[in-house]
Amino acid sequence: MEIWINPACSKCRSAVRILDEEGAHYTVRRYLDDVPGEAEIRAVLGRLGLEPWDITRTQEAEAEELGVRDWPRDADARERWITALATHPALIQRPILTADDGTAVVGRTEEAVRDAVGRSAARGR
Repeated sequence: MEIWINPACSKCRSAVRILDEEGAHYTVRRYLDDVPGEAEIRAVLGRLGLEPWDITRTQEAEAEELGVRDWPRDADARERWITALATHPALIQRPILTADDGTAVVGRTEEAVRDAVGRSAARGR
């Protein structure tokens, strides 16, 4: 399992704490330093079953500067959103956990993090 975090984020710290409590095996990716490329973002979106606008932090200053709230949310605009996430990683919702079963979750709640742990544990059996 991998978790994309920003160490300054309380939700990320909480997710890591839960992973540790559960004894999960995981790798931490500080995605602001180790920025995912467009292909990785596409892959994670596929695992999440979401669109790029679903994982965009539209309240961030960079989002405001780019005007993303006004961007179309359709197939024609999808690549524009993905490029923005790869170019401005602070816009990526966090934390994102990729489970060993091929799925991923945005771990904003304790339940979502525990769900990812359960998926990874089930795969390991």
